[in-house]
Amino acid sequence: MTSGYLLSILQGTWLTFQVALGSLVVALVLGLMGASAKLSPRAGLRGLGATYSTLIRGVPDLVLMLLIFYGGQIGLNAALEAMGSDSYIDINPFVAGVWTIGFIYGAYMTETFRGAILAIPKGQAEAGLAFGMGPARVFFTITLPQMVRLALPGFTNNWLVLLKSTALVSLLGLKDLTYLAKQAGAAARGTIPNAPLVFMALAALLYLILSSVSLIALRQVERRYSVGVKRGAL
Repeated sequence: MTSGYLLSILQGTWLTFQVALGSLVVALVLGLMGASAKLSPRAGLRGLGATYSTLIRGVPDLVLMLLIFYGGQIGLNAALEAMGSDSYIDINPFVAGVWTIGFIYGAYMTETFRGAILAIPKGQAEAGLAFGMGPARVFFTITLPQMVRLALPGFTNNWLVLLKSTALVSLLGLKDLTYLAKQAGAAARGTIPNAPLVFMALAALLYLILSSVSLIALRQVERRYSVGVKRGAL
């Protein structure tokens, strides 16, 4: 019976990792868009980017998740009803979790990317343009590689916090690591001493393993993008 609980929790761990990766993709896209908006010469785009990053970072993740999931579902169904439709939209918890967490951490990635881009001397991009390179080529050959290196410490922190925040999707009914650990603790209460504590401790250990593996991988990436930087500073 215990092996069945463990297998179920491991399956939940894989689902948690999928939610985290999906949310990261959404956060990266929104972060790049937000950073571009905040650095835009157009006042409207700068205002939009500033509103997004300030508003989202100022509201607790749990409140935003419940607001977007339940409020969005109510809003969509109210709109359908107003149009005379009898259809009912039931948002998939996995999709809702991925997009909500990605939307939230896109605001944090916005500030991470914006700070990294501002740390790159403007003269480098201007020199690329002077040599006849187009804006897209300047971005991908000059700005992006340096931005990745400068943004990695902030990105690493955001990723670790995002990974832990995936536990919130259990409130949406998604059978992730936290949800299944809680269910296993309740089901095994009569057969395993202190079952809720045991399974929650197991969940904490699995989150720690995911975080530790992520740190090792991101340190390797940081070393790759830092080749020659320290040597040049000596």
